[in-house]
Amino acid sequence: MPDHVKISFAKFPAALEGIVVLLAAEPAEGEAPALAPAVEALLAPSGPLVAGAVQADRFTGKSGKSLELIAPTGLDASRLIIMGVGKVPNLNAFDWLKLGGAIMGRLPASAKDVSVVVALPGGEVPAEAAAELALGLRLRAYAFDRYKTKKKADEASPKPKVTLYIEDDAAAKRAWKKREGIGEGVVMARDLVNEPANVLTPTEFAKRAGDLAKVGVDVEVLGEKDLKKLGMGALLGVGQGSEQETRVVVMRWNGGKSGEAPVAFVGKGVVFDTGGISIKQAAGMEDMKGDMAGAACVVGLMHALASRKAKVNAVGLIGLVENMPDGKAQRPGDIVTSMSGQTIEIINTDAEGRLVLGDVLWYAKERFKPQFMVDLATLTGAIIVALGTEHAGLFSNNDTLASRLTESGLTTGEKVWRLPLSAEYDKLIDSKFADMKNTGGRFGGSITAAQFIQRFVGDVPWAHLDIAGTAMASPATEFNRSWGAGWGVRLLDDLVARHYES
Repeated sequence: MPDHVKISFAKFPAALEGIVVLLAAEPAEGEAPALAPAVEALLAPSGPLVAGAVQADRFTGKSGKSLELIAPTGLDASRLIIMGVGKVPNLNAFDWLKLGGAIMGRLPASAKDVSVVVALPGGEVPAEAAAELALGLRLRAYAFDRYKTKKKADEASPKPKVTLYIEDDAAAKRAWKKREGIGEGVVMARDLVNEPANVLTPTEFAKRAGDLAKVGVDVEVLGEKDLKKLGMGALLGVGQGSEQETRVVVMRWNGGKSGEAPVAFVGKGVVFDTGGISIKQAAGMEDMKGDMAGAACVVGLMHALASRKAKVNAVGLIGLVENMPDGKAQRPGDIVTSMSGQTIEIINTDAEGRLVLGDVLWYAKERFKPQFMVDLATLTGAIIVALGTEHAGLFSNNDTLASRLTESGLTTGEKVWRLPLSAEYDKLIDSKFADMKNTGGRFGGSITAAQFIQRFVGDVPWAHLDIAGTAMASPATEFNRSWGAGWGVRLLDDLVARHYES
């Protein structure tokens, strides 16, 4: 994967050169922004100039605010950027991530060599904080521009070498080694979501997932013959109108104790969704190339876990399919038999993601007997109506798993909001002709979709994340300007790291 920024760590420099970024804390009211003593010493030749600029610009050190000086007198720096970080005692990991993104956003397109002095008043900056800052730099630097043969000047993104100067550079390097793999996983997920569907077919997607073998993940690809033998009629029904063959990819990382049950992650991978016979309206249909964002997250997560050598047994499964409306496509009114043996009446062929998840979750449950299962899917427009684009919808049959996901969401900024599941909603998906129907109508659409999926998980602790509002074109953040967000990789990596590594 191409890198738009190269990151390294070193001890504090003797002098400031090139583009230099310093950090300033927001002080008590009425006082000037506070710099670390080591930074003030480095600025000594141009201290009065900087102080005058701070006063003239009314720079306070508030989080996200910055002050820039071009070729400041008394320094060899070509550009000096002072970034506000806000109140130092209040900074958490997510604040450092956003700070890194904000710094990258201030760099000019011509930036080549950048020095970031990671120092604040009041004590040494932890190595973990510096690593989060570096991750923010890496994620903000991402751009999906491989298909542009001509680029406008204002579309150019900087591709600098960034050196982070910190007191304990050795500890920062160790912390970054873990974050680097997470960043690569997010980038991998973003690349997959941003790819056009004429390139990223189910076969090509499976091939790219196979590249995880390079970091030690065991990858197995199931073709249509395998899926028919397994009885995955729900999954296969979705893809029967496409010329592209359906695939299921199984990815295994064995970093935990031998024989310990794995944790399982399942992703919806509809590489393009026309809606099938129940075809979508034309406006915005191009966005349906991103209907595989759940599967993209699972691939990125497996890369992250393997890259940082996570001490856990994990399995990732993705159902890859294209939903098209040709003469062989399934119709409203058809009845299909899932791998579980349960029958499903197709009411709307655009309610296809739950059919994919139902078969793949059942397969994961039966084959791997996991500790828990989490599925991710761009499943319903209803979740965007309910939660907008700031939270993913969370549904779960297990309070502990749900609370842990909520905790990780707050830590990483990939926030989730729990919605209800209850037997009362089941009547909305009861069918006159089969065991269930694949949509419950207009009301509670994201809930009835989750109720449907729950019928395929048995007693295994399970959580369903409806990421329709967060995975594609979610609001720009300090560390993401991409249409495909790579949402969920950091969330689930944090969940595993906090609670399930041995």
